Amino acid sequence: MPHVLSVNIGARADFEPAVIGHTGHDKRPVPGAVQVSAPVGPGSGLAGDHISDGRSHGGPDQAVYAYAREDLDAWSAELGRDLVPGLFGENLTTVGLDATNAVVGSRWRVGGALLLQVTDPRIPCRTFASVMDDRSWVRTFTERALCGAYFRVLEPGAVAAGDGIELVDLPDHDVTVRLVFRALTLEPDLLPRLLDAGPHLTGKTQEKVRRRLATTSA
Repeated sequence: MPHVLSVNIGARADFEPAVIGHTGHDKRPVPGAVQVSAPVGPGSGLAGDHISDGRSHGGPDQAVYAYAREDLDAWSAELGRDLVPGLFGENLTTVGLDATNAVVGSRWRVGGALLLQVTDPRIPCRTFASVMDDRSWVRTFTERALCGAYFRVLEPGAVAAGDGIELVDLPDHDVTVRLVFRALTLEPDLLPRLLDAGPHLTGKTQEKVRRRLATTSA
């Protein structure tokens, strides 16, 4: 059965290089249940979870980040190192559901109360590269496009390791998180396909698509 393997939150921590300053990327599995709700402003949806870069992460459309244990295992095999839950900055490490290939706008019921909706892919940043201690990590991650998914919170609730995950609603388009990621990064020829998702795309992503399509048609 699809379920949450671990719930991961991060505290504010000083981080090198100095230009980054501090980060909440270092998520660690926590015991017990964590309350999840729609954040007000640029914060995380998980109680106690810190976000330093509110321009790139967090907020209502990126309240929760999920990454599949299966994708972590694929990376572990490729990199030759053990990747623990939370290392990629994910709040939920999942088993049995493919977050990267989730359809944008689909809804996941987690546990009894929490209802999440798939929104955006995660775009890698220099903090992620520093955590991985790999200067080429942004390029490597982008080329592989195993990006995981962000979610907005439709109905608040608590989440804990072991909670079941159920796909409860699937939109009538085939635009996946991975397709959005590929279109916004290395494959701009895919941008027109994103229009099929219509209002299921976040406002920020819709604006990016409109701007880039306008540039290519000018």
